[in-house]
Amino acid sequence: MESISHKLIDVNGISMHVAEKGPEDGPAILFIHGFPELWYSWRHHILSLSVRGYRCIVPDLRGYGDSTAPPSVSSYTIFHLVGDLIALLDSLSLPQVFVVGHDWGAIIAWNLCMFRPDRVKALVNLSVAFMPRNPAVKTVDYFRSLYGDNYYVCRFQEYGLADEEIASMDLKFLFTKLLAMRTPRGGAISFSKASLESSKEPLLLPPWLSEEDIEYFASKFQKSGFTGGINYYRCMDINWELTAPWTGAQINVPTKYIVGDVDLTYHYPGIQDFIHKGGLKAYVPLLEEPVVVKGAGHFIQQERAQEISDHIYEFIKIF
Repeated sequence: MESISHKLIDVNGISMHVAEKGPEDGPAILFIHGFPELWYSWRHHILSLSVRGYRCIVPDLRGYGDSTAPPSVSSYTIFHLVGDLIALLDSLSLPQVFVVGHDWGAIIAWNLCMFRPDRVKALVNLSVAFMPRNPAVKTVDYFRSLYGDNYYVCRFQEYGLADEEIASMDLKFLFTKLLAMRTPRGGAISFSKASLESSKEPLLLPPWLSEEDIEYFASKFQKSGFTGGINYYRCMDINWELTAPWTGAQINVPTKYIVGDVDLTYHYPGIQDFIHKGGLKAYVPLLEEPVVVKGAGHFIQQERAQEISDHIYEFIKIF
């Protein structure tokens, strides 16, 4: 880990913390993390793929870790998030990269490929499948119709409520609970303090997480808070409005999609039929056969680090 370099780069009006390792002249991979995560979520893949000759570029997204967290909710639209990454590639003089995304990072990656396919050689996305824009219903209303007002996406819409509640928790407990979460039925989680603390059973770290890992996440979010990351959810309906010109658009880059079979995102109503019966392929025509990892949860890149690194390598090495 000590061999990973860290720097702050001014991009798109913010200062972005970027972790990097690998030969400067090697093919570059841009890793994009999700919520509530950091560059650190890709620690294993940085080491694994850099020794295979790849230049790994791994930012903390705006609002996270050591990157700037603008105070305004409207500073977290999909245009800001994709714009940050394009500016990062420009600052590093990288005309094209491989992209790997997870969770919100996957959403950003899908949109990056839709807006600027010229900057992406190939895409590996984890957990969150491409969700085509539905012109008939806004995103938050869709989730509310499925799960009600207590669903975390809906609860996050009220500014300050969830932010303060989560920040008041024991963050080591929180990250242990979240990262090891298993939700085979998917979807109906509230992300409330009451629900997260409801279990009386002692929490045990799974073998793929260490005390040091939990300490790193907890210490960074203790400093930054959760508002930046939650603001991504508060922009969901704004993004629905902004992306109207891309209704029906395809993702025209070579793509591999991987999901765990006990990931909550794999149990949204209708999602498995969409992934496996041609719906996803219709929007992502260069999609390889989706990979479903048995027994893996949502934070699949940490839980199955070597397996995911191998999937990434075996896919991108052909380009």
